[in-house]
Amino acid sequence: MKYRRLGRSGLKVSEVGLGSWLTYGSATSEEAARACITTAYDNGINFFDTSNSYPGAEQVMGSALQAYPRSSYVLATKVFFAQGPGPNDRGLSRKHIMEQCEASLKKLGTDYIDLYQCHRFDSDAPIDETLRALDDLQAQGKILYAGVSEWSAAQIAEASGIGKQLNLRPLVSNQPIYNMFERYIEKEGVIRQCETEGLGLVVFSPLAQGVLTGKYKPGHPIPEGTRAANDQTNGVINSYLREDVLQCTAELSDLAAASGASLSQFALAWILRQPVVSSAIIGSSRPAQIEENLKAIDLELTPDIVKRTEDILSKVSHFAPAR
Repeated sequence: MKYRRLGRSGLKVSEVGLGSWLTYGSATSEEAARACITTAYDNGINFFDTSNSYPGAEQVMGSALQAYPRSSYVLATKVFFAQGPGPNDRGLSRKHIMEQCEASLKKLGTDYIDLYQCHRFDSDAPIDETLRALDDLQAQGKILYAGVSEWSAAQIAEASGIGKQLNLRPLVSNQPIYNMFERYIEKEGVIRQCETEGLGLVVFSPLAQGVLTGKYKPGHPIPEGTRAANDQTNGVINSYLREDVLQCTAELSDLAAASGASLSQFALAWILRQPVVSSAIIGSSRPAQIEENLKAIDLELTPDIVKRTEDILSKVSHFAPAR
């Protein structure tokens, strides 16, 4: 395994992390989830990501990680989405952040959270209130670092400026969606802003919900047992199942094979070529998928291969973000 610093912080995370969105606590059995987490840990993955909005995921991931020394892994979770019917049961107010941090600590079965992330931007909560709450949690030792997820370049810049004015501990990460098809962080200046402010990217959906594994073929029915065939998980992946996207993945598969790699390894290496990326978060329902994907860390893409990749990707029409 290879490790990178999380932004400007001194924290090091594995280049490939394991997430729990749409898998652990819902579509995947607890036994299968434990097997995946064990395989990930045994192969050097130290970055484990979840959220209070993923049903049952915090409990499953926290329970599985109890088998290992707490200092040996980096545990990340999030706050923002509704956790109840009340007006204060969602968002980034001080009240909701403080209450949900306590709730996550209990569900995870731990004394502290390594990385606590604002799952979305909250236009109803003053940024200084949100940042002060995160800073207070760090002062209390309940979280070690704070980050955001899916914040725009302008929102990151504003938060950084306010944090400096108030002499608060800085944000260290941003978790956006990023893969070969969804690249808004390039076009909208998010990558550039994160570089400027020293935030590391821990990107989710790097394999486009499994489309960038090559399992879905143009002109072929959806394979049984896949995420797209599961009514619990196919809501997001359906946006990728377009003929132009699938034709593109077929061409990318050929290019990956010529490079001596599987498509999933190729797609992860394409993301990890970005220095600002600290970790690419994969999801997995089977241990073999993790072992396969981890081979990406040793794959280097030459400038010529990157150019040929871009030529193939240019054939895909505008892709509406599924975020």
